[in-house]
Amino acid sequence: MGTFTLARLAGLGVVLTLLVAGCATTSSAGGSSGDSGSNSMASSLTGAGATFPQPVYEKIFQQAQQSDNIQVNYQGVGSSSGIEQFTKGTVDFGASDAPMTDSQVKDVKGNVYHIATFGGAAVAAYNIKGVKDLNLTGPVLADIFMGKIKKWNDPSITKLNPGVDLPDASIVTVHRSDGSGTTNMFTGYLNAISPEWREQIGYGTEVNWPGGVGGDGNDGVAGQIKQNPNSVGYVGLEYAKGQGIPYANIGQKPGDYVTASVATAKAALEQGKIPGDLRATISTQAPFDGNAYPAVNYTYLLVQKKMDDLGTCKAVAETAWYITHQGQKLGPGLNYVTLPQSVVSKDEQEIKSMEAEGQMCYSG
Repeated sequence: MGTFTLARLAGLGVVLTLLVAGCATTSSAGGSSGDSGSNSMASSLTGAGATFPQPVYEKIFQQAQQSDNIQVNYQGVGSSSGIEQFTKGTVDFGASDAPMTDSQVKDVKGNVYHIATFGGAAVAAYNIKGVKDLNLTGPVLADIFMGKIKKWNDPSITKLNPGVDLPDASIVTVHRSDGSGTTNMFTGYLNAISPEWREQIGYGTEVNWPGGVGGDGNDGVAGQIKQNPNSVGYVGLEYAKGQGIPYANIGQKPGDYVTASVATAKAALEQGKIPGDLRATISTQAPFDGNAYPAVNYTYLLVQKKMDDLGTCKAVAETAWYITHQGQKLGPGLNYVTLPQSVVSKDEQEIKSMEAEGQMCYSG
C-alpha cells in the first residue's frame, strides 16, 4: 500500500501526492502526462480553487493509502479562480465553496458535477484587546460590515454584551479581496437576515464592500485580522481555530446566541434544503431552529461529467470517491462537518456517472 506525500510549491500552490488504484500514466489537457491506454490511470492531476477546504484536503492526501502514486497539484486560489480555471479547462478539477451559477454552468455546456466534500462554517473573527467573548446578532453584524456601526462601544453592540469592556475605537472590517466561496457563505447569511443588506449589497463570491481592508484567501484575511487591532472579518472556522483567533457568537435576536462548532454547523446543514444537483448556499436559508450556527455551506469539487481522457477521468473519480468516503473521518478534527448519508448518496451517483471514451470512469 502506498501513501500520500506532500510538497509545498511557491506561493499558494500545493502539491499533494495521492495514491489511488490504477496502473500506467496518461496525458490530459489539465497537465497529466505519460502514455495513454484504455485500462490506465493518470499519474498526475491538477486542481485549483477554494482555500476554505485546503487544510483538510492536505491532510487527506497526506494520510490516504492506496495502491499507486498519483500526484495532485492543488492550488488554493479562491473559489472564483477555481471556477474560472475549471471552465477554461486548464485544470482537471476545480474546487469551490459556492455552487456555479446557471450562467457559469452554461459556459461549460452543462458538463459539470458538483461533488460535495465537507460542510463548514464562516465565522466573524475579531481582534479586540481583552475581549475573549463577544455576542452579535445577524442584523448588527450586517450593519457593522455596511459601515453603519462604526465603533465597538456603539450602544447596539454594548447592549448585547453587558459587562464587557468594549473600546471607544473605530471598527476595522476585513473581507476577501479575491472571489471567494467563504464570502458567498458569509454574505449569504447577511442577505438572509438583513433586508437592507439584501437591497444594497446582496451575496455572492464577490460583492461591493462599503469599506474595510481586503485579504487574499482565508489565510490573508486571518492575517489582516491579527495585524489590525479592533478589527473583525470572516474566515472559515478551521482557520480561526487553527490560528487562535476568537470569533463572535451569533444570534438572530439578543440573548439567543450560537457558538460556531462542528456540532452547531452540522445542526444548520441538516436543516438545509439541497437540490438534486447539490447546488445550494445553505446560509441563505437562515435562520435555523435550535442551536444551529447559520453561516454554513458545503464545499465542492467541480468535475466534468464527460472527459476526453479516460485515464485522467479515472484518477479524478477515484480521488473524489476517496475524499467523500475514507477522507471523511479527518473532517471533525479539523473543524469540518462530515457529509450526511443523503449527500454521500448523491455524490456516489455523480461519481459513478462520470465517463470518458465511452467508458465509466469509476471502477469501484
